[in-house]
Amino acid sequence: MKIYTKSGDRGTTSLIGGERVSKADLRVEAYGTVDELMSYVALLADSIADACDMPSLVEELRGVESRLMSVSALLAVGRGGEDKVKPLDMAHVTALEEAIDRYQAELTPITKFTIPGGHRLVSLSHVCRTVCRRSERAALRASEIAPVDETALCYLNRLSDYLYTVGRLLTERLGVEEHLWIP
Repeated sequence: MKIYTKSGDRGTTSLIGGERVSKADLRVEAYGTVDELMSYVALLADSIADACDMPSLVEELRGVESRLMSVSALLAVGRGGEDKVKPLDMAHVTALEEAIDRYQAELTPITKFTIPGGHRLVSLSHVCRTVCRRSERAALRASEIAPVDETALCYLNRLSDYLYTVGRLLTERLGVEEHLWIP
């Protein structure tokens, strides 16, 4: 299979099912932003694997990458592709909630907003969180023009909470000072 098809040279692309749309279509923007998030989550997982001994967190992030590929595919469904991508299972949202609860049990409760920083891995987790929020906004805009799997939207919302919690967890486990916003 060739990597290039030349079919997009005039600014269009195909969605799953064959529908041709502009590369500026809200669905393309949404799945492209999720693709960007997936790349950042991979970078976070690789960086954690290189820097410290947290294999279960790395494995969990690899699972997130896989779910994000599913979310991306769901956002790429066009006319004729409605039955070609399996809906996201709510169990994946529940798994994020369980991880958040498990990690929060380790952390000191806070009463102020967290500011990214203190360590490269902490900052990277917050980059993932902010790109996740942008992905969610793009997916919501796409849902205004075409049906979007509701569980995928829920997953993106919960994932940003998870990534925030991972940032706090890394701060704790790496023994760095948590930066809190003090106006």
